[in-house]
Amino acid sequence: MAKINKESTEPKANVAEALSKTEQFFEKNKKTIGYVVGGIIVVAALIFAWYSLIYSPKQKEAVNQLFVAERYFRLDSFNLALNGDGNSLGFAQVIEKYGKKAGDAVFFDAGICCLRLGDNDKAIEYLKKYSTSDKIMQARAKAAIGDAMVNKGDVQGSISWFEDAASISNNIFSAGYLLKAGICYEELGQFDKALAAYNKIKNEFPSSPEGVEIQKYISRAEASIK
Repeated sequence: MAKINKESTEPKANVAEALSKTEQFFEKNKKTIGYVVGGIIVVAALIFAWYSLIYSPKQKEAVNQLFVAERYFRLDSFNLALNGDGNSLGFAQVIEKYGKKAGDAVFFDAGICCLRLGDNDKAIEYLKKYSTSDKIMQARAKAAIGDAMVNKGDVQGSISWFEDAASISNNIFSAGYLLKAGICYEELGQFDKALAAYNKIKNEFPSSPEGVEIQKYISRAEASIK
């Protein structure tokens, strides 16, 4: 019976000893701990003040600056949307002044403007900076990079962007991206790969606009292989 009592009291003794050591540690280092805790509070307060007084107002200012540029963008006035009208800033100026404070979408819009205006290098630069969790928009951005690369004459390099776009969206829009990849393969003389892309459209996206007319592409690729 005494043995049982001894075993049952040993854990309590160990816990008491551990607590005693912890108390001794805090007592010995209370000044240092106080400085550390105080430092953390000061840093947290500075971060909060910076966000509330500087970052957040700048972010709101940046978003407000985009209103006119977005209106021009919807009207397909890409030069005004990108470069401004003299009174209001364009996407390029907003990016230069505010960066990501204006939101990631500004990089997509600026990239599309550059693409439509023929500045393919700048389009690629902007679109690569665009980030979103929306898979449809991710795919659109990647396909737009592919378009810019085709415009630059880099047909081989564009294919991976079109195929990535198709795999990311994995919906009816994928058919358009696969069609672009297939056409690029044909231009490179890789008709077997073009045929594979066209057959994927036929099998997986038959109700898409591209799927309705895909047989003529399939026939052309098959004829080229023979």
